[in-house]
Amino acid sequence: MVAAASVVVAVGTATGMVSALDDGRGSDEARPEVTESPTLDIRPPAPSPSVIKSASASASSKPKASPTPSPTRTEKKQSPSKVVSTRLYRHPDSQVLDWVRDNAGDPRHDVIASRIADQPAAVWFAEYAPDTVTARVRAVTAGADAQGRVPVVVAYTIPERDCGGASQGGAPDLDAYDAWIDRFAAGLGSDEVVVILEPDSIAQSECLSGGQRADRFASLARAGRVMKAANPRARVYYDAGHSGWHPAAKQADLLRQAGAGSADSSDGIFSNVSNFHRTADEIAYDRSVLAALGGPSGLGAVIDTSRNGNGAPADGEWCDPDGRKLGRTPTLNTGEARIDGYLWVKLPGESDGCKGAPGTFTPSYAYDLASP
Repeated sequence: MVAAASVVVAVGTATGMVSALDDGRGSDEARPEVTESPTLDIRPPAPSPSVIKSASASASSKPKASPTPSPTRTEKKQSPSKVVSTRLYRHPDSQVLDWVRDNAGDPRHDVIASRIADQPAAVWFAEYAPDTVTARVRAVTAGADAQGRVPVVVAYTIPERDCGGASQGGAPDLDAYDAWIDRFAAGLGSDEVVVILEPDSIAQSECLSGGQRADRFASLARAGRVMKAANPRARVYYDAGHSGWHPAAKQADLLRQAGAGSADSSDGIFSNVSNFHRTADEIAYDRSVLAALGGPSGLGAVIDTSRNGNGAPADGEWCDPDGRKLGRTPTLNTGEARIDGYLWVKLPGESDGCKGAPGTFTPSYAYDLASP
């Protein structure tokens, strides 16, 4: 593949948050399943657009280093925080919570429990399961509403995600995707909810033909409109890649074509999903993208800070790189202009496929991330 894409193995999606997938049970049972959920390949574009990663590439093989140079600016290391957001919702089902419940005597328990398991994180809807998606989204939003908190949900079923690479999956075509979005939106309820709309769908769209890209962008613009019509309090954010990928002006042009500059469909952009770039770099990048994007002044950005406490590794490694730390605590109160939130879109400790099986919670990796 030519850019950062989601890597999904044949048996299911790999690494991320709780993934609310259909397992064949009836829609009357709306509890999202704890399964493997998406891992995002955080590499920037390859030097040549003709270099495409094979769809048969093993998710467990060690990827090559990214050509992206490491940031030259330093940022003060942030110690893992024990502060827990009182506004964002922590869904009660995840692999890390299962591990914490089952391993009370493990010496790593307290660190992982307090610094990872107690934090709110996103819930991914990564499998095309139209018959159950409404009930499963509603289970998350209703659970958050009962606690007076704000859930973060990830819609991730765009056709040709990963451009036919290892993360193939999603809806069979855009008509089916549009219908799935209608059902997804029907579960959003009437209270505040943050929607991360299709990671990589815009930043990684250059492998599509011009016509395919236009069709995808039309569906994304429609998706935002449908969600905001279904729940006017839904906050929908569009894919801006990350600060090590496209220049801000180029990314803004792609976003504009996908409806991200319209208040009818968008509340702004998201960046750094499953990535390691420093928060300060993402803030600067996102502000540049928003400035180039135009649109209403109220458009903002949310940043995935789940694993970026030490920034991206100098060698560009993206698969469970050593020396990474937790980033800033999830919050919707950043104190930064046009930055609406720091979110944990990917759950720390779920492996990219190098420190553990893809998509599985790996306590040694989690402990390394969470340790001071």
